[in-house]
Formats: sequence, structure tokens, C-alpha cells
Amino acid sequence: MDAFAVSVCLGLSVKKPSLKHFFLAGIYFGTFQAIMPLIGYFTGSLFAEKIQSFDHWAAFALLGIIGAKMIKEGFEKEEECCCKNKFLFSNMLLLAVATSIDAMAVGITFAFFTINIFAAVAIIGFTTFGISMLGVKIGNIFGTKFKSKAEFFGGIVLVALGIKILVEGLV
Repeated sequence: MDAFAVSVCLGLSVKKPSLKHFFLAGIYFGTFQAIMPLIGYFTGSLFAEKIQSFDHWAAFALLGIIGAKMIKEGFEKEEECCCKNKFLFSNMLLLAVATSIDAMAVGITFAFFTINIFAAVAIIGFTTFGISMLGVKIGNIFGTKFKSKAEFFGGIVLVALGIKILVEGLV
């Protein structure tokens, strides 16, 4: 759901998404949502305590920074805001990592069960791939209707998502 919410925000940032935009969101989010549980599974409980102590802070910081940037851009004139490429490698990498850090903890729990980890991560990856592509389309539909207000709202969603992850991690 985190990857879907961020994909919606990405869809807000483009006037007319191309297949490249859909696939970039799907590939980045789907890949990281699949890789993180796999990493968690193989590192097991040895690494669990180290990850769980800061994963929520890292996700909060990354989503907060990107969300604040989107909120700021929501106040800019349309021609300034629409030309910025949210699908750049650095931005996509940060978003993919931020939304998938908690999936590593899920992978650690998988290590305690009899599970086919490769089937599990394939399902996670392909599901996230599809949902992320859909999120870009949904975000774009709303973005073309609401323009800078949608950019502002998307930033609010990212900041709220970061706060949610932080609060869940602290509880």
C-alpha cells in the first residue's frame, strides 16, 4: 500500500505518463518490495534487531523530505512544477527504499516459517509492480484535474505516510 500511495503521488507529477513512467514505478517498487523480504529472510534474526531499531526513522526521513519538496512545489507556478522529473533515478531509488524497508522485517519473520521464499517474493514483487503502475495512472487522472493542489496533496500524503511508519515503529 505504501508503494501504491507513492505511485499515485508520482502520477500527479506528470502531464501525460508514458509507458516508461508506468514501468519505472512498477519496476522500482516491485523489485524493492521483492528484494527486501528476500534479504530479510536470508539474514534472519541476526540482523533483525539492527534493522528494527532504525527502519522507521529512515523511512520517515526519506518520505518526509520528498513530501516536503512536493508540498513546496505545490505552491510554485505550474510551468515550474510540471517540468520537474520525479522519475529520476535518485528520486525513484529513495522512494523505493523508503517504502520497502519494513518489508525486510517481513522477510525476517518468513525465516521462522516453512515457506517457499522465492514464490512469496515473486507474488509480492508482481503484485506491487501492478499496483504501482495503477497508482501512476490514478494519480495522473487526479493530477490533470487538480494540478498544483494535487502536488501539494501528494506531498501531504508522503509526509503522513512517513509519520505513520514512524509511529508504528515507535509503538
